[in-house]
Amino acid sequence: MLEGGSGKGAACGITLIARLKITLSEVEPQVLRRFDVPLKIKLNRLHDVIQAAMGWTDTHLYEFRAGGVGWGVPDPDGFYDGTLPASKTSLLDVLEDIGTKTIHYIYDYGDNWHHVIKVEKIGDALPGAEFPRLVRAIGACPPEDVGGFPGYAEFLQAMSDPEHEAHANMIRWHGSKFDPVGADIHGILERFERLTKKWAPKPRKPKASIKPR
Repeated sequence: MLEGGSGKGAACGITLIARLKITLSEVEPQVLRRFDVPLKIKLNRLHDVIQAAMGWTDTHLYEFRAGGVGWGVPDPDGFYDGTLPASKTSLLDVLEDIGTKTIHYIYDYGDNWHHVIKVEKIGDALPGAEFPRLVRAIGACPPEDVGGFPGYAEFLQAMSDPEHEAHANMIRWHGSKFDPVGADIHGILERFERLTKKWAPKPRKPKASIKPR
C-alpha cells in the first residue's frame, strides 16, 4: 500500500487521506483525474499514482513544483538540477511547509506536460478503502512524445480527418485509432490495483522456534 499504512482505513494506520484533482493544462478535450491518496504519501509514490491515473508510460523525467521549490529525481545527464529528492518529501510536508493546496507537476521536459494538482479536501479514510482510490476520470491521456499540447492538437486534427495529409502517417505512428474523450477507466483501475499490491506490507516470516534438547 501507499505510504502511511496498509490502505485499509484508519483502523489499519491511515488516519487521513487527501482528495486530489489533477488537470492537464492547455489540452482539449479536458483531461481530468480525481483520486484519494494517503496524506503522508511520498512524492515519488504520488508520481507513480499520477502516471497510472493519466496513462503515461513513466519514460521521462518529472518534477513537482510549489512555492518556488522543486522535487524530483536527479537527472543522470546533469542537464537539470536544483530539485529536492521526491522520495524524501511527503504530500503533507509540501502542504505544511509551503502553505499551499495547489501543486504543479511537470512530466517530460521536452513535451512539458503541465498538470495542476488541487487538494480538494482532507479527511478520514473510508472504512475498508484501498489506496490509491479512483473517484473520477475524464478524457484520454495524450500519446507520449506527440510534441506537447501543440503537437497533440495537430495529432487530433489529423486523426479525426481521413482527408488530412498526415492522417495515414498518424494512424501508422500511433498504431490504432484514438478516442480523446475515452478515459480508459478499466486500465486506470488495473494500474491502481498493481500499485496497491506492489506497496502492500510484506507479511513477516515467523521466527523459528528452538526446541529444547
